Amino acid sequence: MSTIEDYTRDLSDLAGLAAHPHAVADVLSRALDSLSEIVPYDLAAVMELEGQTLRVVAAAGSLAGPQVLSHKLDLSKAATVRKALEQRRPIALTEHEHRSDEGDPYDGVLDLPPGHACMVVPLFAGDRSLGVISLDRKVCETYSNHSVQQAGVYGRLVALSLVLARQSELLSRYRSQLREQNRLLEERIGVDQAACQRLESSRSLRMRDLTQRAKQVAQADVPVLIQGETGTGKEVLARAIHGYSRRKDRPFVTLNCAALPEHLVESELFGHVKGAFSGAARDRAGRFITANGGTLLLDEIGEMPLAAQAKLLRVLQEGTFEAVGSDQTVRVDVRVIAATHVDLKTAIQQGRFREDLYFRLAIFPLVVPPLRERREDILTIAEHFLTQQNTADGRDFQLSPSAVAALDAYEFPGNVRELINALERALILCPDTTISAQDLALPVGRRDHSPTDIPKIEKAETTSARLPTFKEQERNFLLRALASTSGRVHGPLGAAVMLDLKPTTLQSKLKKHGIDRASFVPTNNKAS
Repeated sequence: MSTIEDYTRDLSDLAGLAAHPHAVADVLSRALDSLSEIVPYDLAAVMELEGQTLRVVAAAGSLAGPQVLSHKLDLSKAATVRKALEQRRPIALTEHEHRSDEGDPYDGVLDLPPGHACMVVPLFAGDRSLGVISLDRKVCETYSNHSVQQAGVYGRLVALSLVLARQSELLSRYRSQLREQNRLLEERIGVDQAACQRLESSRSLRMRDLTQRAKQVAQADVPVLIQGETGTGKEVLARAIHGYSRRKDRPFVTLNCAALPEHLVESELFGHVKGAFSGAARDRAGRFITANGGTLLLDEIGEMPLAAQAKLLRVLQEGTFEAVGSDQTVRVDVRVIAATHVDLKTAIQQGRFREDLYFRLAIFPLVVPPLRERREDILTIAEHFLTQQNTADGRDFQLSPSAVAALDAYEFPGNVRELINALERALILCPDTTISAQDLALPVGRRDHSPTDIPKIEKAETTSARLPTFKEQERNFLLRALASTSGRVHGPLGAAVMLDLKPTTLQSKLKKHGIDRASFVPTNNKAS
């Protein structure tokens, strides 16, 4: 016969075990084993309550088997079990109750004789019903009042241990989620820093001016409108603005307005409550809640439905909104950056975009130039991409002279995105680590150089009868480099750095080709 010391020891063991993450199964197994020392049984099972269904989650004893562990019981068809839960006291079934319509919790699962010993012990914590412990013996008798009382006390201990184990499990899951969120935040911060570095590494004067303007607006909390052709890097600019801002350690959240059906845009932005519309099975926070304290990038805002535009305007003006289906006002602190390749002024004239929203967004508009207007960045972007791939793969991909010439010859109507796609394709096709023009598979044909772009370029024949010689190609390449740096040779902005040459080597090559760098230097800025 167990004593009070046994109860105390069992409670201490269960509480200690329950404090460990993922301890539910161990707690229940230990509890049922300990219970056998207090109340005899051939089958003891813990049945957790899920809605109106009891499901077996642990079982012990000679009758425990797969058929028991997979058993479920409809509470509406188990009057005695329901009574035990409602009255919060254990009940021993009598022979009369066995022979009634209710039968035994395991009728159809186990072949037990009528009148066998059976007991249900409620598990509860506070005002919450957790389930029951069911006890069965093969012998035909009724559990004694003493056994029922002991089982009731033990049931309370098990219920408390079960609650503690579930809470430990939940806490462990939250810790894992927090670790994952921290990991993603660290990765995102790295992405934002990389975006800043990409802007700052540009050799284009237009991009350098854009970077400076991005740094300036990042310090204010006003909305920013980023415009530019598809694939120019509008999201990179948005991430850089976030990285330069005081919000850099807070979330950066994106929403592509063109990627969602019209009826879901509002829900994605502002969230919804359960039952707000068909399929809204639970409350859901929108992107504004997720981005609270940080930055929200609304990509392709020109595709946003008018109804959502009206609610967005209110958030920009007041910082408040209501979730879809709710009348509760929510206040947020979010910096909005909008990006689009659509001409919003034309969209306003066509009635597809609100003029008041445009003026609210366009406080500080930024335009990302297409790649064809900053050609000096093509090689820089390509080499940066290959450096990243080499670091990730442990290889040493390089561009051959023919690949460099092919990149320089192509207009890239798809901008940076098309350039990266071409390089990714080349990595697949390249048989070794030297990427050729054939690997890039760019459309054939040179761009037309304007005399103002590259002064004094000697145009070589490019007919099928004659290809330019290597000397001609090298000379034209040097001319283009000097044109893009306004004749500057030395320094971080000079042609030597751009071509990855020593300044003395570059000067030697210029002398060899008879190129006078002074002809490229603006008259009001004779740089070294």
